[in-house]
Amino acid sequence: MGKDNCTAVTEFILLGLSDAPELRAFLLLIFLVIYGVTVLANLGMMALIQVSPQLHTPMYFFLSHLSFVDFCYSSIIVPKMVADILNKDKSISFLGCMTQFFLFCTFGVTEVFLLAVMAYDRFVAICNPLLYTVTMSHRLCVELVSCCYLCGTVCSLIHLCSALEIPSYTSNVINHFFCDLPPLLSLACSDITVNEVLLFTVAAFNEIGTIVIILTSYLFILITILRMRSAEGRRKAFSTCASHLMAIMVFHGTILSIYCRPSPGDSGDADKVATVFYTVVIPMLNPLIYSLRNKDVKEALRKVVGSKMHS
Repeated sequence: MGKDNCTAVTEFILLGLSDAPELRAFLLLIFLVIYGVTVLANLGMMALIQVSPQLHTPMYFFLSHLSFVDFCYSSIIVPKMVADILNKDKSISFLGCMTQFFLFCTFGVTEVFLLAVMAYDRFVAICNPLLYTVTMSHRLCVELVSCCYLCGTVCSLIHLCSALEIPSYTSNVINHFFCDLPPLLSLACSDITVNEVLLFTVAAFNEIGTIVIILTSYLFILITILRMRSAEGRRKAFSTCASHLMAIMVFHGTILSIYCRPSPGDSGDADKVATVFYTVVIPMLNPLIYSLRNKDVKEALRKVVGSKMHS
């Protein structure tokens, strides 16, 4: 690409998921419904955990932060996506684009580490139940969650600083529905080898480290479950662990396919569809998978609803 085609940009144009007019109404409806469920489920879960003393345990402390993270990074993406479906003007300022990417990356990486912490919490609860309350003290829980947010912020700052170093772009049209780093890098005029290596290295380190923790935790959990004498207890434990692992596999699988490859390049339709899963669908499913199927949550919800009806 010649130097004459390179220019500094003040705004970007987001192409979105599809430019087909016949899909506009369908996409608008589906994303409004998904986002509505996401907001209600995650904020509702946070409120329920806050007002229910029986849910003031390490497990639900982590779940409340998972709900907060899911709500935040879904809200960073979906409202702008819906607005772009409705409006012809799909522009976003350069500052807005960088801000959206930084916040999305911060909460996305935070969730990666938070899921690993939650897997470790389940390992301690199931494999060492007598030492659970001692091991998972409130201080340790706060420190672990703080580390998750710190890792998310640091990783985002690294990528943001590298993105801000790009002096000019071949175009201001981003083939995506939000400002993500791979499609931004594909538009850069300058050599982006360092940016790509940095993206791959940080993403691979985060993914490998957290996946090892998750798989090791669930391996020991599986061994403990198989030693249970109660068939009903084994069935319930298997059902819970299977649903958790399914959500984790979808979340990490899409991240691996998009960010953990040597040259991310332009975001094709396949990448955009994959991105929808971890930016839009997973934040809706997490409170359903981790919380609403739980007996303690259902009991707490009944008590809250009952107390409101009798007040």
